[in-house]
Amino acid sequence: MNTNANRAFPWKHVTGFVLSIALTLLALWMVQAHVMGFTALISVTLLFAALQILVQLFLFMHITDSPGPRYHVIALALGLLFTFTIVAGSIWIMTFGGNQAY
Repeated sequence: MNTNANRAFPWKHVTGFVLSIALTLLALWMVQAHVMGFTALISVTLLFAALQILVQLFLFMHITDSPGPRYHVIALALGLLFTFTIVAGSIWIMTFGGNQAY
């Protein structure tokens, strides 16, 4: 049993934490300071959100570290499919005009 491996400093966690804080604070600053137009600001904020998801998955949740079957990757993909379906369906339903009297 290798006890040094168990006591190693968690550099991946520290790196993930610093990246998460940096992405969050950068997005917050950009929104509060109005550094660009509305459409560009939304696009950059969504990009930072996607990067934040990747940081969480790879540095905290260790999505690529398991040697066995990729059940957790399949479950994640299914969850993303469900999320996309619900969001797309909700947007589609909301486009039918909410100004009608029922």
